[in-house]
Amino acid sequence: MTTLYEPAYAKLNLTLDVLGKREDGYHDLKSVMQTISLRDDIEIDIETGKPWVLRCTNEAVPTDERNLAWKAAKVYLDAMNKDPNGLEIRITKRIPSEAGLGGGSADAAAVLRALNKYCGNPLSILALAELGAQVGSDVPFCTLCGTAMVEGRGERLRKLPNMPDCVFVVCKPDFSVSTPVLYNEIDSCAIAKRPDNTAMESALLAGDFGKVAENLLNVFDPIVTQKHLELNYIKSIFNSYGAVGYQMTGSGSAVFAIVPDFEFAAVICNMLRDNYPQVFIAKPV
Repeated sequence: MTTLYEPAYAKLNLTLDVLGKREDGYHDLKSVMQTISLRDDIEIDIETGKPWVLRCTNEAVPTDERNLAWKAAKVYLDAMNKDPNGLEIRITKRIPSEAGLGGGSADAAAVLRALNKYCGNPLSILALAELGAQVGSDVPFCTLCGTAMVEGRGERLRKLPNMPDCVFVVCKPDFSVSTPVLYNEIDSCAIAKRPDNTAMESALLAGDFGKVAENLLNVFDPIVTQKHLELNYIKSIFNSYGAVGYQMTGSGSAVFAIVPDFEFAAVICNMLRDNYPQVFIAKPV
């Protein structure tokens, strides 16, 4: 039996634009995404000689073939025409669920990377990301990691300059948001302001985290904030204690701030933790 280890990094949407609904029912997106050091840990036992098993430290997470990590293992092994002779996946969960942080996708991506290494890296990272598109929309980016422009349904990736050194504070409030409902809402409303992805790329190229912060924009943010005004409270704490920029990630409900250093992040966390136990400090990865 062989045991594989792989980190599964959360993602943030520095920008997120919805361009329209496709014929297949999905939406075309354009988003600058960033992986951060907030992570789950994945362990995989290969050649257990037993039926497949998935275990997770979060009891709310499904532990059967509905789990994206399980799906990723099946997709990869089927593509390689390989029988693992039994498999056990263990997920140590730290990334909050239903937060817009890509936790399930990160787990799936980690499984793809781990199995690819086990098999001797027959697929390039971009080929592996392409395979991840069969599992979920955020899996290709979570497979690639770093900073990238993500387009289409999530399958079109272009590497961007690395995020300049900074610190993120991520806060997940108690409520969650239904992604399908949110997409239905955005189909029927006028988007007042869209992100300037060209300006975001220029800010990354210049290595200017202040300019990156200025260009944060997520078209879902105002829709969710209108219904959940406590997001304004969290943002006001960010703003009052040194954040240079902040917004919601994905379809929510987590919001994040960019701050210059750990000291600012620690103060913000202390201000939020009494009301919001799920507050995290992270770095770009």
